[in-house]
Amino acid sequence: MNHALVLYANSTYSSPYVLSAYAALVEKGLPFELKTIQLGGQQFASDYAGLSMTSRVPTLVAGDFSLSESSAIVEFLEDRHPAPDFAAVLPTDLFQRARARQIMAWLRSDLDALREERPTTVIFADKSPKPLSDRGRQAVDKLLRAADALIDAQGGNLFGQWSVADVDFSVMLNRLAANGDPVPEKVKRYVDRQSQRPCVRDWWARAAENA
Repeated sequence: MNHALVLYANSTYSSPYVLSAYAALVEKGLPFELKTIQLGGQQFASDYAGLSMTSRVPTLVAGDFSLSESSAIVEFLEDRHPAPDFAAVLPTDLFQRARARQIMAWLRSDLDALREERPTTVIFADKSPKPLSDRGRQAVDKLLRAADALIDAQGGNLFGQWSVADVDFSVMLNRLAANGDPVPEKVKRYVDRQSQRPCVRDWWARAAENA
């Protein structure tokens, strides 16, 4: 089987889900080609739809195998390129790994109002001047309650050692912090720390260049 890796992203690099897969590839030190498609139509073209199955980004192509959905891609890379030969991108402890999976699944399936009212563009481009709606504030309250329980006073990694769950969680929180919405100091420290990680910083730099 051909083992070449290709990651498909949206052309504006604004997807936090592509960032998750990108971070896993970079952190593991895996060589890969980054290709882009334009959402709004190109994802439904037969060639891409056949690769992705879901007509969504990201899609990872590993030789003759292709896989979409970011959490599935992260798990695949962790299983295919495990520690200690490659850097771990999920916690190795059983219970911490389960918690990381919980956080990643939750952030992909909830908090719709926050995603709508504070899109990822506020991280690298124009801010949103609009106040949060009632639904938006409810989503923020839920997110910040989780942040208070999960983030220590120093704003360290969620599980001691960095994981992709830190990327996902910090990006969701950065929808608020980058926009100037009030967040606790430890959340600011956590977001700042995660934002300086090269894989995250470089991704949003790409997005800013294409904004």
